[in-house]
Amino acid sequence: MLTLYDAARCPYCARVRIVLAEKSIAYETVAVDLDDRPDWIYKLNPTGRVPVLQDEGLVLAESRVLMEYLEERFPEPPLLPTDPAARALVRLRLERFDEALGGVYYRVRRDRDSQPARDELDEALTGLEKLLLGQPYLTGAEFGLADCGYLPWLLRAEGVLGAEVRAYAALASWPDRVEQRPAVAAELALLPAG
Repeated sequence: MLTLYDAARCPYCARVRIVLAEKSIAYETVAVDLDDRPDWIYKLNPTGRVPVLQDEGLVLAESRVLMEYLEERFPEPPLLPTDPAARALVRLRLERFDEALGGVYYRVRRDRDSQPARDELDEALTGLEKLLLGQPYLTGAEFGLADCGYLPWLLRAEGVLGAEVRAYAALASWPDRVEQRPAVAAELALLPAG
C-alpha cells in the first residue's frame, strides 16, 4: 500500500490527495507537523518538505513528480488528455505554475497589505480567466492534472487571502464545476482559516 507523508494545510499535498482520490487509490497517511518537522522526514526528503510518497521501496518527493507518477502507475481514470499536444500543454501549465499563481500567492500571504502583490494576484487570476474562456477545465475538455495542480491555491486564494476569485466569470464557474467532485469536496473540508 502507498504511504503519503502529508500535511493537511499544505496545498502541495492537496494536489497529490486530489489525484489519489480521483483515481480511488488506497493509501495510508503519515501526518507531518510543518511547524515542528520530525528528523525522519529529512531522511525521506533532504529538503524536509512534503508531500513524500512511498510505494514499496520507492520514495518520491515533489508534488508534480508525484502527480505524474500516479498518473503513469495508475492510468485509470486518465487525468491527462490522450493527444500528445494537449498533454504537453498540461505539462507546460504545471511547469509554469509558480510564475502563473504559486509565487504570487505566497507573496500576498506573507504581506497581505502589499498592493503590488495584490495587483500581481489580480493579474494571475486574469491569466487563469483567459485560459478558461475557451475550455471548461485548465486541463482542457476534461478535469485533469492541471486542475489538480492549480485548484488548491485558487481555493486558498479565495478562502485564506480573501481574493475575489468569483469576480471573474469563467474563473468563478470553474470552481463551481470542480467542487462537485468528491475529491475536491474532501479538500474543501481541509481548507485552513485565514
